[in-house]
Amino acid sequence: MMMVPKPKYHKHKPKVKKIRMQDKKECIVCGRQRGLQKHHIYGGVGRREISERYGMVVWLCLEHHTGQSGVHNDRNLDLYVKRLGQRNFEKIYSRKKFVETFGRNYLGMEGAEKNER
Repeated sequence: MMMVPKPKYHKHKPKVKKIRMQDKKECIVCGRQRGLQKHHIYGGVGRREISERYGMVVWLCLEHHTGQSGVHNDRNLDLYVKRLGQRNFEKIYSRKKFVETFGRNYLGMEGAEKNER
């Protein structure tokens, strides 16, 4: 009897260069180093996995993650982190690639002329 290997059903995802959002494991807002939680900058259906794949994650303390002044309750802080993520993404990739990947531009026209690759 001849052995046949099982077919692979995984979609091949090309390797991407991960963006390093932080040098240290500390809250990106206040600098605390204990009680941290990993925050995927771009959430929602399918985007959490994409955020992880590209390294678009930051460390946040409990207060700045899910607390009253956290990214899940404070739209301004949420936008600040999303814009920071987009700026770091655009150091490696283009704005067009960012919009294709995450579905939206959080920076408006900021730096658009330099990033048209």
